[in-house]
Amino acid sequence: MNDSKIKILFLTADPSDESRLRLGQELRDIKARLGKPGRFQLEQRESVRVGDITDAIFDVEPQIVHFSGHGKSTGELCFENEVGKVQSVKPDALAAMFKLFAQSINCVVMNACYSEIQAKAIAQHIPFVIGMNDAIGDKAAIAFAVGFYKALAANRSIEDAYEFGCVEIRLQGIPEHLKPVIYKKNIPVQQVISKEKVATLTPGQRRRTLQQLEDLQEEYDLLSEKLKRLKMDLAIQAGTAVRFQLEKDIEQTEAEIEQLTQKIEKLENQLQ
Repeated sequence: MNDSKIKILFLTADPSDESRLRLGQELRDIKARLGKPGRFQLEQRESVRVGDITDAIFDVEPQIVHFSGHGKSTGELCFENEVGKVQSVKPDALAAMFKLFAQSINCVVMNACYSEIQAKAIAQHIPFVIGMNDAIGDKAAIAFAVGFYKALAANRSIEDAYEFGCVEIRLQGIPEHLKPVIYKKNIPVQQVISKEKVATLTPGQRRRTLQQLEDLQEEYDLLSEKLKRLKMDLAIQAGTAVRFQLEKDIEQTEAEIEQLTQKIEKLENQLQ
C-alpha cells in the first residue's frame, strides 16, 4: 500500500426488526487501532438505507468500503428502509453497483453473516473482497475487524491484514476463525471452500455438519463462562478444601474445553 491517505467508508445498518448488534463497539475498536488521523481517514455512515450507499461513496471517495450489519443465508445484505426496518439487497445488485466504482475502490469488507455470496459477486469487479461463509457472532466479527485494521495501520497488505484478522479471532479464543473468506478479482485467495472439497459433502451432510458446529460452539461458550466463574471463585476463596475442589473443577473444565476445541477444528476442516 502506498503512502497517500487511505479513505475508509464505514457503513452500518441495524434494522429494528433484527437482533441488535454491537456496531458502535466495532467502530470504536477500529478507530483505536487506526490511531490518530494520518494515513487513514475513517468516515462513518450509520442506519444506512439503500439509497445512502452511492451517496456516501460519491461523498467520501473511499479506497476501502466496510459494511457491518446483518446478512441472510440467501446472500442478501440487510439495510434499512424509511422506517428503520429491513430492506434486503441481492448480491447481483450490489455487484452491479460496485462495478461502477471499480476504478476507485480497492477493497470491500462485509462483516455480516453469510456475506460470502456477496463477496463472490463483487470480486468480479473489485480487487479484494472479504465476506463471511456462515453466521458469525458479534465477538468474532469485532475481533476480525480489530486484527484487520491493526495490520493495515502497520502498513501490511490487505491479504496480510485478512490473515491477521483471522488470527485475532483465534487469539480471543473464539472458534470462528475459518468463517472470514477473501476473494481477489473473482479468485479465492485462501480459506475458501473449493469445488472439489464441496463435492465430498452432500448438501444434507453440510447442513448437519454446520448444525453440529453451531451446537459445539454454544457448548464452548458455556464452558468458557463456567471456567471464568470458577477462576473468580478460586481467587476469593480462602478455605483449603474448597480451593482444592475448585482447582479440580478448573482442571476438568479446561480439559473439556480442549476436547471441544479439537472437535470444532475437526468439523471446520471438513467444511474447508
